[in-house]
Amino acid sequence: MASKVVAKAAGGVMGVSQKQTLQSTGIWERVRRVFAVDSNRSNGVPLNPYFRNPTPGGNDPLAYDDPVTVPAGDIADNPYWKRDSRRNYPKLSFVSQADAVALLGVGSAAAPKAELVGEAGEKALVAAKEEGVEGGLARYFEQKGPAAAKDLLVNGLPPLPSGQGPKKDGSGAWEATPYELTEEQTYPEQYPCRVFK
Repeated sequence: MASKVVAKAAGGVMGVSQKQTLQSTGIWERVRRVFAVDSNRSNGVPLNPYFRNPTPGGNDPLAYDDPVTVPAGDIADNPYWKRDSRRNYPKLSFVSQADAVALLGVGSAAAPKAELVGEAGEKALVAAKEEGVEGGLARYFEQKGPAAAKDLLVNGLPPLPSGQGPKKDGSGAWEATPYELTEEQTYPEQYPCRVFK
C-alpha cells in the first residue's frame, strides 16, 4: 500500500531499466516478463559499481592507520569498556564472609562499633578480615555466641523486610507499615482529583 503511494508521488511505477539492479537482457528479459508475477519487480541484485568497495573485512586490519584523537585515542587509562556508554550495566557488588566478619566485629565507617582512629583502626579492621578469611562466619558466631546475636537480632527476633513489624495492639500478629501520604504528596482540597489514603 505504501509502495503504491510512493510510486504515485514519484510519477508512476518505476521501470525495471531505471532500477539500480542487474536485469536480464534481450530474449531472456521477454521470457522473464512473460512468467513474472509482477513484470516491474526487479531481481534485487545490485549493480556491481554500487557494491561496497573494499568489501567488509577485505582490508588487512594490521595495515590500517587508526586516526588518533585526544582523549579517545589516548590508550593510557582509557579502555573501551570505560567509555562504552551503550553497555553501562550496573556493576555487581559482593560481600564476602571476611567482609561480613569485619562489619560484625569492628563495624563500618558509617556505623563504627568502637572508636577506630588512625593506625589502630586499620589494624583492627585488617585483623577482623583475616579472622573472617580463616574461619568465616561460623567461627565468628562460635566465638562470640550471644553477643553476636544481640547485634543481629531486633528485640530477640531476626530482622524483617523493610516496612514490616508487629501490630501495636499486642496481639503478636505481624503487619506491614501502612503507607501514609503527607500533605506535600497530596493534591490540595480545591483540586478535583481523588486521593486514596
